[in-house]
Amino acid sequence: MKILLASQSPRRKELLSSLGFDFEVVKIDCEEILPDHIKIKEAAAYLSELKANAFRTLQKDEVLLTADTVVANENQFLGKPKDEMEAREMLQSLSGKIHQVYTGITIKTLDKTITETDVADVEFDEITSEEIDFYIKNYKPFDKAGSYGIQEWLGMAKIKNINGSFYTIMGLPTHLVYKILKEL
Repeated sequence: MKILLASQSPRRKELLSSLGFDFEVVKIDCEEILPDHIKIKEAAAYLSELKANAFRTLQKDEVLLTADTVVANENQFLGKPKDEMEAREMLQSLSGKIHQVYTGITIKTLDKTITETDVADVEFDEITSEEIDFYIKNYKPFDKAGSYGIQEWLGMAKIKNINGSFYTIMGLPTHLVYKILKEL
């Protein structure tokens, strides 16, 4: 079985490797647009499956893994920030609150597609303007949904509580990936 990871995320590569799987990284060109009617809890799975379906036809021995992470705060999507100002606004909106992180995965073979979503609640302590400035300047969170990485300084210094998988928040629900790949 040849595993194809369709993600440019260094975090997903690290996590899949740490699970003990050999894999090849592939690129998928796919416009990630959500339908207007989609529910927040369905968005990550929708995007993950959209990517999987945009990939070429798989060979008999290939398994494709796609993933997408969506951050939601008070029923609002928090995507990847476009710039420093948007990153600052997102982090201010998360300060002192609980929000949700949804990561959807799709594992696809020639004759089967499995899509699942895992969710985790994340509670931030109050984050000052100075701390937000420090984080943005030093960690440049522009490639991360919600403008933060749990494994970075902000996660270490300001997350009070999580309810769910740390790895789901990091971008890959490793417990689901491992279980499904072992079953295949």
